[in-house]
Amino acid sequence: MKHLITTRDFDKDEIEALFEDTREFLDEKPRILLEGKSVTTIFFENSTRTLSSFESASRRLGARVLRLDVSRSSSSKGETLYDTAANLDAMGPHAIIVRHQHSGVPYLLAKHLHCPVLNAGDGKHAHPSQALLDLFTIKEHFKGDIVGRKILIVGDVKNSRVATSNIELLGRFGLDITLVAPPHFMPQTSLKSSYELSEELIEKADIIMSLRTQTERHQKAIYASLKDYANDFCIRANVLTKNPKLIILHPGPVHRNIDLSDEVMASSQSLVLRQVKNGVAIRMAILKKLILEK
Repeated sequence: MKHLITTRDFDKDEIEALFEDTREFLDEKPRILLEGKSVTTIFFENSTRTLSSFESASRRLGARVLRLDVSRSSSSKGETLYDTAANLDAMGPHAIIVRHQHSGVPYLLAKHLHCPVLNAGDGKHAHPSQALLDLFTIKEHFKGDIVGRKILIVGDVKNSRVATSNIELLGRFGLDITLVAPPHFMPQTSLKSSYELSEELIEKADIIMSLRTQTERHQKAIYASLKDYANDFCIRANVLTKNPKLIILHPGPVHRNIDLSDEVMASSQSLVLRQVKNGVAIRMAILKKLILEK
């Protein structure tokens, strides 16, 4: 059984084939490829973009969608993950999409299910579909010419599952990654890193991926206020002026004027909304692959 728990679950050839399907699905036309199939979403953690994106992708392919309300499910009454998995499996879904605040839960569920499991984010561990849509967005913008492109991943890298997945995936496709964060947001890493978003880094970069500060994962307050953090790490209009060819990515939700300024969000150099559009198409391609390709 094929699952998508981390970006390592797909090799480069599989990813390139996914991207071919993704380009076709960008037309937003409905399909019947998954007619008669059912997709279950179970999100133990709040989500807007990812949940809506996966459900839109499922429906555009013709699948039925069952959203389990965790707040009203038996898991909120103390049901074990094993029993949750067993009950989900008994409903006969063709795929289950799960998000959980604890790392490793999608992997554990996959061991007990007879259908593909798609990880929509688990703790600080991984968010593979987000990394895939980020890579696709970069490849499309640069028309495939991405080897050696310099990307700055800026923000709360240590607590970001998006950063973890992107570091693996973008590195595998030949991008030159530098992590930029204050010391308490920087993981132990062999990658190039900086505690300062310097002019030199900005001028040499092709891409900046800004990250949300993961305040819900901080065990104690690190900054007196997020405005203090923003003084050093918010991406502002002057960054775009210094490098007019730079593109800006963000997985969302964006803390405006903390992660990205209003001016940057409105700029043509911001591809944030394109990431959202690409996200539905890439998730259609993922669902098609995992459900139909045996």
